[in-house]
Amino acid sequence: IVVEAAKNAIAKSPDAMLIVVTNPLDVMTYLAWQATDLPPHRVMGMAGVLDSTRFRTFIAMENGVSVADVNAVVLGGHGDLMVPLPRYSTVSGVPITELMTPDRIEALIERTRRGGAEIVELMRTGSAYFAPASSACLMVEAILHNQSRQITAAAYLQGEYGLKDIFIGVPTRLGCRGIEKILELKLTDYELSSLKISAESVRDNIKKAQEMLGH
Repeated sequence: IVVEAAKNAIAKSPDAMLIVVTNPLDVMTYLAWQATDLPPHRVMGMAGVLDSTRFRTFIAMENGVSVADVNAVVLGGHGDLMVPLPRYSTVSGVPITELMTPDRIEALIERTRRGGAEIVELMRTGSAYFAPASSACLMVEAILHNQSRQITAAAYLQGEYGLKDIFIGVPTRLGCRGIEKILELKLTDYELSSLKISAESVRDNIKKAQEMLGH
């Protein structure tokens, strides 16, 4: 469905940019890009912005502060192997590693990974839709209004973070040309290893999807 929808969209609007929201997000973004043969900067997945927003919300709740004062960074695939980065997550500029114990940080990381499932359990029917829609709107606004916003999105990597030929969540700069820049953060060995494990999971799922499509 995603492949056909992407092909039809570009056939009717060849100058369009694609923001993929369908899960498994990183895999579907790759397949949409492959199907359309668009320049990779014009194809992206709505993942990291949603995961980062959930992490921000849980940090704000834990510390009793406004979510407006919280910044958070989550890398990797959109799923159980996402990689929240406490060192780069702050409350009014103060890293949460200085405000919270390691146990509480880990609890919030696990809750972030289960964020979508938690909402589904509370709703009982259907799936999460409000936060994903809001996150997609942020990306659309950044592109339409050329805001040059730093937003985490599933972007095509060509050597960044030691990864190639994969769409995965990383910090990007979004503007009128789509993904204008991929920002490479300095990661610890553990963080980089976690990101690569997440990427391998995405690669495995891409291969399975391609086999199903007969590629």
